[in-house]
Amino acid sequence: MLQNIRSNIQGTLAKIIIGLIVVSFALFGIESILLGGGNSGVAEVNGEAITPYEVQQTVNLQRRQLLSMLGDNADPALLDEDRLTAQAIETLIQRELLVQAAGELGLTTSEQTIGAIVGSMEQFQVGGQFDQDLFRSVLATAGFTPALFKESLREDLVTNQLRVGLAASDFATPAELAVQARIAGEKRDLRYLAIPVDRFDDSGTVEEAAIAAWYEDNPDTFMTPENVDVSYLELTLADFEEPVSEEALREEFELTRDTFEVPTEARVAHILLIQEEDESDEAYAARVAEAEAAVADGEDFAAVAGRLSDDIGSASAGGELGYTAGDTFPAAMERAITELAVGEVSAPVETDAGLHIIKVLDRREGKAVTFDEVRGQLAQRLREGAARDELLRVVEELRDLAFNAEDLRAPASELGLSVETASGVARGAGDDLFADPRVQSALFSEEVLVEKHNSPVLELSPERFVVVHADTHHLPERQPLEAVRDQIAARIAAERARAAARAEGERLLAALATGETLDGLANAGDYEWQVELGATRAANALPGPVGRRAFTLPAPDGDAPVRELVGAPAGDIYLVELTRLTPGSLETLPAQREALLRRSIAGEYGSILIGAFENALRAGAEIEVY
Repeated sequence: MLQNIRSNIQGTLAKIIIGLIVVSFALFGIESILLGGGNSGVAEVNGEAITPYEVQQTVNLQRRQLLSMLGDNADPALLDEDRLTAQAIETLIQRELLVQAAGELGLTTSEQTIGAIVGSMEQFQVGGQFDQDLFRSVLATAGFTPALFKESLREDLVTNQLRVGLAASDFATPAELAVQARIAGEKRDLRYLAIPVDRFDDSGTVEEAAIAAWYEDNPDTFMTPENVDVSYLELTLADFEEPVSEEALREEFELTRDTFEVPTEARVAHILLIQEEDESDEAYAARVAEAEAAVADGEDFAAVAGRLSDDIGSASAGGELGYTAGDTFPAAMERAITELAVGEVSAPVETDAGLHIIKVLDRREGKAVTFDEVRGQLAQRLREGAARDELLRVVEELRDLAFNAEDLRAPASELGLSVETASGVARGAGDDLFADPRVQSALFSEEVLVEKHNSPVLELSPERFVVVHADTHHLPERQPLEAVRDQIAARIAAERARAAARAEGERLLAALATGETLDGLANAGDYEWQVELGATRAANALPGPVGRRAFTLPAPDGDAPVRELVGAPAGDIYLVELTRLTPGSLETLPAQREALLRRSIAGEYGSILIGAFENALRAGAEIEVY
């Protein structure tokens, strides 16, 4: 279909399609196409709806977490909208089940607790103090309102109570603890001899015939990577920046000087009183009167705010809201603030949020700025503003031109751009621009790689755009023998060295079976050997491969040691001889180790219990996903 649209974009067919779309919008509204009808929820859990807004919030959070962990080079597949949406719906269903279960058990948390937690969160603090402006800004950036954030935090706290309670209800029985102590406190005596693979390295004597034979027997090894020779256009903000005239700077200063001047600001605190849905007018008025009386009687304003204010964010900080220049709060509040002297407290001020009792804590006078002080900022602003406008204009033209062009030469010529080239850009690898997953995905798409179309114009950042064209596609090819001869020789030598080290280990193992001793064999062959007495799983000085295998060997039968060859990833061989196994016991376990063991068992069982509880909730719930 895309090919047909490309071919007929200027023809009658395209005009008919566009006309039908316009008529559909006019008759039914765009919502009928984009949103559809039916239930507004995404899913229901026991009658409680999960809304599209909640799903989108969760998707956005998952995407931010992935980008935070993986950076800009995150696999696009992990950020796929459908995949994230499915995960978000599942997460919200499980969360809603736990919230409902917590509610049935009567679990709750107080407003004071929520306020204290919000006030202590570092992301809402400036200089160690809660900042109301930052609080609102951070929430707005994340797509939360204060009320929604408060409700989400409340749900987190009650579901955490539920999980902690379930986990704490399980414990290790004496029998279970004894079994675990027997294993955890076990001690093993052993000896081991190291046979280094390097001793058998003979890479300089690999025969040409062996190299040629290996090359023929492994035709799929040493293939060149699939790669593409690319032409591309890259547009950045810096490409469009031009010097700014003195006249333009002066004009901009006159137009925007107010934005540079520091206005007079007042630092304020408030006590917010919100009438609850089930609260009578009399009860609400009594709470307001109580707050007014407390302040009027000389009680510390911050203490009253902490005790009576319904603003969870500011209550824990004594009601402090930070500074305002007259445009931060609702108009009614700003008028009251303007009329108050420092230290004065207002009568209740009504806004959509509730009633505010306001106190002005401080006032700092503003100051004007000179042209020279802001000249640099003005120049940068004008340069970047003009460059951004020009960049976006050229990008929009490039979208149309590149879509209809066979390659990038004509669009570049029309827009006065230079076509850049890059050779041998490999699939899944690249530098700078071609390491970006979005560029990789576009470049190796069927549309670009096979059908030879230009890619869409990709926005890598608000200041960087790129469009790519695959000029020549190079499929994997077998490298010539001469190019890989040394690598093959090294592989053959490594395989032979590994085999020789293993054979030497087998010889020494057989010698031990005839009555030879480990130390005697080590001395005769000039091998290093070590003795480890009382080694435990938690504390030993054994090489990694030896330590991992030593504690899975069966116990010796009488005085006869257990012997085995253990290989290391690098090819070294260890001849291990286990001579004694002493089981651990709860009585000999140090107190600290016993406590850790108890917590470990309880934690493991608690996790199993929580999982079983969540599965039971789901099995007994009525869940419908639309």
